Amino acid sequence: MKVISRALLRKLWERAGCADAKQPLLAWFKEVEAASWKSPAEVKQRYRSADVVGDGRIVFNIGGNKYRLVVWVKYSIELVLIKWVGTHDEYDSIDVTKVGLAAVKKTQKKTRSRT
Repeated sequence: MKVISRALLRKLWERAGCADAKQPLLAWFKEVEAASWKSPAEVKQRYRSADVVGDGRIVFNIGGNKYRLVVWVKYSIELVLIKWVGTHDEYDSIDVTKVGLAAVKKTQKKTRSRT
């Protein structure tokens, strides 16, 4: 699979308090790059805790469910687009069906206001 937006993963593990996300995110990235998924069922075979939420979107639990990763998959061209990554608490405040740049900005504002 071709994975787009690796920079979003790096932004998370470079944030204060999120350095422990680096190894699980890199492991996920390498596994997905080597994969050749043809359907959501194939994703679920490998990642039993992944949630297929419709419209090509999948939510992955990362780092023992401390982090969440939302991607969009286009199986016919073997493309995975990272839509959002953050902590489990941040995930609870987003709409996974609409997540994207606007949701990321909103989450970052909330995170900043907590500090």
